[in-house]
Amino acid sequence: MDEPRNDEALRPTRTTWAVALVVALAGYLVWQFVPNSPALLDPDTAPRSVAQRDDLTTEEKRVTQLFQTASPSVVYVRNRTVVAVPRDVGGTVRRDPTVLQEGTGSGFIWTGAGFIVTNYHVIHVPKELEASRQLEVTLSNHESFAAQVVGQELEKDIAVLKIGAPQNVLPPIAVGSSGDLLVGQSVYAIGNPFSLDQTLTHGIISGLDRDMPAKYFEAQRGQHWITGVIQTDAAINPGNSGGPLLDSAGRLIGMNTAIKGETGENTGVGFAVPVDTINRIVTDILRYGQARRPGLGVTVKLFPEGVAIHDVFKEGGAARAGLKSGTFKTVGTTRQGEPIEALVTADLILGVNGKPVRSTEDLFRELDRHQVGEKMDLLIQRAGEKLHVEVELSYLPPQ
Repeated sequence: MDEPRNDEALRPTRTTWAVALVVALAGYLVWQFVPNSPALLDPDTAPRSVAQRDDLTTEEKRVTQLFQTASPSVVYVRNRTVVAVPRDVGGTVRRDPTVLQEGTGSGFIWTGAGFIVTNYHVIHVPKELEASRQLEVTLSNHESFAAQVVGQELEKDIAVLKIGAPQNVLPPIAVGSSGDLLVGQSVYAIGNPFSLDQTLTHGIISGLDRDMPAKYFEAQRGQHWITGVIQTDAAINPGNSGGPLLDSAGRLIGMNTAIKGETGENTGVGFAVPVDTINRIVTDILRYGQARRPGLGVTVKLFPEGVAIHDVFKEGGAARAGLKSGTFKTVGTTRQGEPIEALVTADLILGVNGKPVRSTEDLFRELDRHQVGEKMDLLIQRAGEKLHVEVELSYLPPQ
């Protein structure tokens, strides 16, 4: 007769599992660290020979030459805010320098006199910390120089810095034009994404004449727009800001400024401030210390009836052209106690240079395309009658 089945005798003991685990571990270590069996080796092995290739293609030669020519004009910009923070050390108060914030970006050499152009947002710090800001520019040869701010234009995200480097290490970037660009053109971005200096990416112009809200603006002037912005699919990432966007001739056509997306990294939709705007603003900053904003010489306000001229400045182009201040009445107050006005009579701006004006932003966008001294054709409505009025733009001082 068979003996009854003893299940307990068939189960592995803890000791059995432990031994199996040790054996497996030992086998793994031998496999990892003990030289392979002689049967697996090839003592006659030599380094692989290098396969021959033809010369670089014409396009490769052109792009490499473009980079070699333009990259010495591209710089790395570092922005640190350093403050003295008091610390109690053994009963003695010490004030040790502490970095509150740090940012990096790119820029390019404008002239051999040491003027550097970059984005304003690359060097921005809160007003109360500007005295503690330390700016440093590193050239392509890895020499670094302290930088000072010459001037800035918040509404166009442009800043001009000055460094004390010798002229022989400051090759100015070649400047092109943004007025004749075409969608589909090849473009090249050089910058310092993620602090990886002298990085080249390639793409095309994928859109033109975009409007982009300025990241920083003066509160009393309200939100302003950067107009004529270039859209590109060239890879632009954090750290590219302030770097050049080049055409196929290696000329500056824009300054890489922003990317579209939620992550803050390249999504194939990047934006660059057009070089024609840069050229105008930087020239003003170097001449006058600030951008000379063109203005009609009026204040305007949007009413249900349209964009109305609220006040006309005595010495502005609008006054010389015969435009009139409006008449308004107070019909209430806001929760903040500010008056709510209704229009009684006023000159309404219906269009400018043949383009309709439906909001104050429409008017500001068109103003941004012009310079002080140029003339604009306004279509206005006065007492139900439509009139064309030519206004010479005058200098609008900072408010």
